[in-house]
Amino acid sequence: MTEVPAAPGGGFRKVSEREIHAGRVVRLTESAFTTPDGGTMTRDVVHHRGAVAVVAVDGDEIVLLRQYRTPVESELLEIPAGTRDVGGEDPASTARRELAEEAGLACDSLEELGTFFNSPGFCDELTHVFLATGLRPVPRAPDGAEEEWMTIERVSLDEAEAMIDRGGIRDAKSIVGVLLALRRLRQ
Repeated sequence: MTEVPAAPGGGFRKVSEREIHAGRVVRLTESAFTTPDGGTMTRDVVHHRGAVAVVAVDGDEIVLLRQYRTPVESELLEIPAGTRDVGGEDPASTARRELAEEAGLACDSLEELGTFFNSPGFCDELTHVFLATGLRPVPRAPDGAEEEWMTIERVSLDEAEAMIDRGGIRDAKSIVGVLLALRRLRQ
C-alpha cells in the first residue's frame, strides 16, 4: 500500500489565535478556523515544544522508569523521555540528554524510529522516538520531584511486550516506543 500524503489543512485554515495561558511546559490558545464550506469554528489548542522518547535496550532488556504522574495521580511505567525544552537542541541531542538525566545512561548508538502526535485532537505535541543501544552508566541529573523519586527497572523485551498486552504499561509514548523498537529489533 502506498502512503498518500494528507492535504495540508484539507480546506481548513486558521484565521486567529488568542492566548489564554502561557505556562512552563504548554501554551493554551483559543484558535479560530474557517471550514471547507466557508463556516467558522473555534477550538482550544494546547501548544507544546515537542518531546523525545528513548527505548534503551541493553542486550535482551529494556530500561523502564516508574514515575509518579500528577495528572493521573498514579505511578506509571515508562521509557525515558522528555520535553524539547532547550532552544536550538535537535531531537537526538535531547534524547541523549534525557537518557542521561533520567536513567543515568549514555549510548553508543541512537537511531530514530519515528515520530507521532500525542493527542492531535487538542495538542500539537510531536514526539520523536529513538532506539538507544550500547548503553553505559553516567551520572543521573533528576529534574523535579517526580524524577528524584522515580525508580529504574529493567525487563526483558518479551516481558515489556507482555506488559503492554496486560495493561502494565499504559503510557502512550512507551507503548509506541516499545512496539516500534521490537519491530526494528526483530527485522
